Amino acid sequence: MRRTLLRDRAYEAIRDAIVAGELAPGAVVRDAGLAELLGLSRAPVREAFSRLVDEGLLESKPQSYTRVTPLVTADVRDAAAVVGAMHELAARAAVPRLEAPHIEVMREANVRFADAVRAGDVDAALTADDELHDVLVRVSGNRAAAATVARYTPLIRRLERRRFGEGGNCRSAGLHDELIDACAERDVAAAVRVTAEIWGALEDLADVEP
Repeated sequence: MRRTLLRDRAYEAIRDAIVAGELAPGAVVRDAGLAELLGLSRAPVREAFSRLVDEGLLESKPQSYTRVTPLVTADVRDAAAVVGAMHELAARAAVPRLEAPHIEVMREANVRFADAVRAGDVDAALTADDELHDVLVRVSGNRAAAATVARYTPLIRRLERRRFGEGGNCRSAGLHDELIDACAERDVAAAVRVTAEIWGALEDLADVEP
């Protein structure tokens, strides 16, 4: 259990640094240096590297290097399509099961999202965005969908952060309002339609030249 927790700690720290741009595309990463920085042994860092390679955030050539992958917009577009499909699936299952406290959590998250976008706080905006959409994923009870979302969302976040830094915007709080209203009315078709629109916009984002 302890080894698993250490591996997960290493994975989350390195993943978050890549998504935030603290480890830039092309940056070479070394297990010894990151292990020292994180206060861990090299073993959990190596295990984290392996997982991040599988997820497309790192690339490795045996006996040569491990480095952060470049930001390839085609990969982001593919990831957004897959993640969007999983969110649509979650919406179909979750909306009939939602209760008033779930709707309130979503509304509160969207207020924080809108405030963060206005303030230019990309970290807070994306955290609130995750919290809003995670309600539907959790309530759906579909663990396969949840695992897929968790695996591919970091690829999308890398591009969102870059676009935000270039003066772009995060997803519309207005679309979130539409989604929440549909959920409150238990309108499955409308919730799925708005979900598709939200994630389709992210696919389009990948087509915009930086």
